[in-house]
Amino acid sequence: MKKFLIATNFFKDENFILTSKIEDYIAMHGGSSHRITLDMQESADMSFSCDEVYDCIIALGGDGTILKVSRDLREWNLPIVGINLGTLGFLAEVEPEQVFAVLDRLMADDYEMEERMNIYGMVYKDGKETPIVEDIALNDIVVTRAGFSRIIGLKIYVNGRVMDIYEADGVIVSTPTGSTGYNLSAGGPIVCPKTNIMIVTPISPHSLTSKSIVFSSEDEIVIEVLKMRKAQEEEAIVNFDGQQGTQLSAGDRIVIRKSDTVTKMIKLFDVSFYEVLREKISNHL
Repeated sequence: MKKFLIATNFFKDENFILTSKIEDYIAMHGGSSHRITLDMQESADMSFSCDEVYDCIIALGGDGTILKVSRDLREWNLPIVGINLGTLGFLAEVEPEQVFAVLDRLMADDYEMEERMNIYGMVYKDGKETPIVEDIALNDIVVTRAGFSRIIGLKIYVNGRVMDIYEADGVIVSTPTGSTGYNLSAGGPIVCPKTNIMIVTPISPHSLTSKSIVFSSEDEIVIEVLKMRKAQEEEAIVNFDGQQGTQLSAGDRIVIRKSDTVTKMIKLFDVSFYEVLREKISNHL
């Protein structure tokens, strides 16, 4: 690798100190780079020339930064290496003190590649046959209560058959990568990110029997919003990887399937997911 696109969360790398050091190191060793600044509330600025061919994206921030990069730069289909300037960093494998050794390995093509499953969601409103939103998520698609709703009603279908009806604060449909995110906080299972499955986890369900369920990546999951509040039009909100949500009313549906796209992650260390999991969780306690 010689050409790098550096995507920096400017809230995490104050005054671009580490970013500048990375740029200087790459140039000093015969490579080239281009920097883009990420605002987590806005789409990445892609106004520079798209004719340039890059070998990978170096994302500086935390797991949220990598999710942002995977969304905004998805069409480029570039592998991502994450520099962890956040907290847990399940996706951001590299710590700041490892950066220059990692750059040496990248420029020597000494790395492995992992492909992470994405999920694809379509939002249908007002009984229409055409979705108003179509989007892809690396982590999860989440439906949560809107406005002053105390709980929402959600009917879950799997391959056209009713699986369950949740009265809850919401529901998470997670990828294996997202199993260590919101899904974990809601009591869902942790699964190896190399697998191809989907996890459905209710958020604070008003039932003692509602638990997470793991489905095949070949299954189709549909979430239908039920009417719970007579005086409130919007019952719920759906968002993809924590981005700005879409308001939902009773009768609206979200259809979720495995996406045809994958997110490429560069793996540099011979450390298993389970070792990383043990270290991250124990350090966070």
